[in-house]
Amino acid sequence: MAKIDFKRTLPCYQARAGRFDVLDIGPLRYLMIDGHGDPNAGGPFAEAVTALFSVGYPLKFASKNQLGRDYAVMPLEGLWSAADPSVFTTSLDKASWDWTLLMLVPDWIDEAMFASAVAGARTKAGLAVDRLRLETLDEGRCVQTLHVGPFDDEGEVLRRLHEEFLPTNRLRPTGRHHEIYLSDITRTAPDKLRTILRQPVAALA
Repeated sequence: MAKIDFKRTLPCYQARAGRFDVLDIGPLRYLMIDGHGDPNAGGPFAEAVTALFSVGYPLKFASKNQLGRDYAVMPLEGLWSAADPSVFTTSLDKASWDWTLLMLVPDWIDEAMFASAVAGARTKAGLAVDRLRLETLDEGRCVQTLHVGPFDDEGEVLRRLHEEFLPTNRLRPTGRHHEIYLSDITRTAPDKLRTILRQPVAALA
């Protein structure tokens, strides 16, 4: 049975450092869980990460064993927003951040498989798994780049995106800031971390 790695087959999971690429991203299916506050503070954020992977892996094995369709479990992703969007480029006031953590799953994962995986994960991940949902995200036109380095160094890249690239190309942001964490943060040095930074956009009127 061939294993599908969507990081290799989907263009939206490929980005290059030092440049901004514009691409159109169609509807994709995700596990999602919402939260608020500093991701480095543990607590709800850590519980949300555990919940995602505690359901993501059983879904992968259910797909392989029940449907004969194997795929690589996808990396952690996050949608980020704040009442004052400038906090992402001018400060590190992470306590004010709202986030939705994501994990891409194939479109053949249905609600019954999801519910079964959630029920099986409760003993391991606790009630946080009950905050998970299976939802489609349609971001449409986006601009993205690859950031290599610590998360706290993203501010300058985002400043260039919002203050230089978007105005020059007559684009405006329309959705939440999206990050895809390609590296395992428990095994990767901060200066080697690879993160896709994505911003949904629309043309200026």
